[in-house]
Amino acid sequence: MKVSIIIILLSGLLFSGCQTKIKNQRVKRFGSITGLKADKLERYKELHANAWPEVLKKIKDCHIQNYSIYLQKIKNEYYLFSYFEYTGEDFDGDMKKMAADSKTQQWWKETDPCQQPLPETAAKKEIWTTMEEVFHTN
Repeated sequence: MKVSIIIILLSGLLFSGCQTKIKNQRVKRFGSITGLKADKLERYKELHANAWPEVLKKIKDCHIQNYSIYLQKIKNEYYLFSYFEYTGEDFDGDMKKMAADSKTQQWWKETDPCQQPLPETAAKKEIWTTMEEVFHTN
């Protein structure tokens, strides 16, 4: 009987602790878009089918989770849509940390030539255009 009560109490503490952690965790969602050069389509898919473990680790180290990239063809042009969630406290600092990583820089040397930035983003010497979130539900 006493053991059952202790198990119930411990389960309650563990469960409420998990809920608190989730409630207190700040998640900021990001969506962005870029073009993809048609002649680089297969190369881009191949790279992401075999993403480098060091790059994946750096993504996690920089507080990025639930990262996805989608492909869509519109009027004979290819576009990539990226989505991720950021759970850290210093987004700019984490992005600088990622950009300073030598393995990530090598990865970008492989992926960047595949991409075709939208004109307004290319003018700023960037690849991905940040999108505005207009709806979200859990």
